Amino acid sequence: LSLKFGDIGNLKGLVIRFLLTTSYYQLSVPNWFSLHRLQLLYNHSIQATFNATRIYAPASYSYHCEHVSSLQRYDALLVPSSANDLSKLWEVTFTDFQIQGFNIQEGHFAYAKDCASFFSPAILMGLVMSLILLLVLAYALHMLIHLKSLDRHYECKGSPSYFGQMKDNDMGDEKEPLRSSGNESYELRNQQFCKIYI
Repeated sequence: LSLKFGDIGNLKGLVIRFLLTTSYYQLSVPNWFSLHRLQLLYNHSIQATFNATRIYAPASYSYHCEHVSSLQRYDALLVPSSANDLSKLWEVTFTDFQIQGFNIQEGHFAYAKDCASFFSPAILMGLVMSLILLLVLAYALHMLIHLKSLDRHYECKGSPSYFGQMKDNDMGDEKEPLRSSGNESYELRNQQFCKIYI
C-alpha cells in the first residue's frame, strides 16, 4: 500500500510504502493482517526501512492508533530495520493512524481494532480505586456484623456508699438506730442507686 504526495513542493518524490501481510492461526477463526514493514522512498530509492511491531488486526477489521511512531515517547511501534540503515536519521510519526489492507467495502474503514492496551494507566488507577472502595465496604460490613446490641437494662439496688441530700425534718423517718456495743449508729432505709447493664 503506497501513499504518494503528488505535486506538493519538496514532497513530490516522497512515497511511504506499507508492506502488509495476512496470516492464519489455527486457534483463531478469522484471518489476521499485520503491518510488516514501512519504507520511505524518495525519487524511487529507499531512504529508510522500519519494522512494525504490534500493528495487527483481524482481516475484516481495520487498525487504529492515536500515535504510530518511531519515537520512544509514543511507544516506538516502528523500529529501524538495521543498525547500519539510514532509518536512524528519520523520525516518523503518524497521528490518528488508521489502516486496512484487505476486505475494504465501499471505500470505508471497517470496525477498528484499537491499539490501546487493556491495562493503560487510567484503567489501572480505576482498578486500584475500586479495590480500595471494596476493602472499605468489607471493613464496614465486618464492623456492622460484629456490632453488639445496645439494649439497656436498668436495675436499682441499695447503695451504702451513696447518700442523697436529705432534709432535716425527714431525718427521723429515714434513720433507724442500730444496736451496738457502746456507740449509736444509723442506717438509711431508702438507699438506692442504679446500675445500667449494656
